Amino acid sequence: MKHENQKFKILLIRDWLNETDELHPLTVADLLVRLEREGIRAERKSVTDDLLTLSEYGMDIESVSVGKKKGYYLASRAFEPAELKMLVDSVQAARFLSAKKTNRLIKKLAALSSRGEGALLRRQLYVNERNKSDNESIFYNIDAIHGAIAEDREITFLYWQYDLNKKRVPRKDGARYRISPFALIWDDEFYYLIGYDPEDARIKHYRVDKMNAIRVSEAARRGKEAFAALDMTQYTSRNFSMFAGEEEDVVLDCDRDMIGVIVDRFGSGVSLHATETGFSAFVRVAVSEQFFGWVSALGGAVRIASPATVRERFLKHLDRVKSAQEKTGP
Repeated sequence: MKHENQKFKILLIRDWLNETDELHPLTVADLLVRLEREGIRAERKSVTDDLLTLSEYGMDIESVSVGKKKGYYLASRAFEPAELKMLVDSVQAARFLSAKKTNRLIKKLAALSSRGEGALLRRQLYVNERNKSDNESIFYNIDAIHGAIAEDREITFLYWQYDLNKKRVPRKDGARYRISPFALIWDDEFYYLIGYDPEDARIKHYRVDKMNAIRVSEAARRGKEAFAALDMTQYTSRNFSMFAGEEEDVVLDCDRDMIGVIVDRFGSGVSLHATETGFSAFVRVAVSEQFFGWVSALGGAVRIASPATVRERFLKHLDRVKSAQEKTGP
């Protein structure tokens, strides 16, 4: 008579194979012992038949010699170890995720590999909690935004900032923002909602980890024409650290070794022209303090050549920084 749990036998074997690799195979004897622990009695032939069935089903099961016996292991998975490591690194670097959520996601990613590879991924885990968000509702926010986009609905939400006590307080005195959501993007280590503000009649962006109490409205989304005309790649390259400003065409005078920096920032489609000392880059940017900060950080290797109005604003920015620093000095 078959045991009551007999129907689970092939499923358990599948799960155990998912933990194996070439260095950690399982013999038929190993599988029989494990099945016995689960209260399932089986014969060697039935286990061998199950291995064949799983192989025919699509599992890449290979064998290797284990002493005088044959050991079985899963030779390939949906994700290669290098791919999982890359995903783990991305989760670790994502500042919009809390430390708690980061650890949880990495454990789930590790479970997609063999037991040995998963242990290696967990040993390499290091989460810098100081650089992580403390907003645990980030996944609920993303889910609500995706739902609103799918249903073609506007959303309302609170948007917060820190006060001097490092407490989160809502902006606009607690008034709710109303936005038509269209896309989510990851830029500069944070997740952003790209949406249309019907009150200002333009596209705006908001950090998802700073959004709270999202509600899906009954009102249909507006601004579809404005979003359809938006080039997302250009939008993110023009808005430095996603700080908005008035967009202008700017010419940058650059040292020759800055080509990689310019291409990384503005993409391979940026227009470059050689000069006697280097090259000129013709770019369109949202002129903001963050743009000026980016130019300053390059230590004079990139200079604003034109227009004169932007160049003058940059020089005034430098004067303000210098003046503020002198006031705080000894």
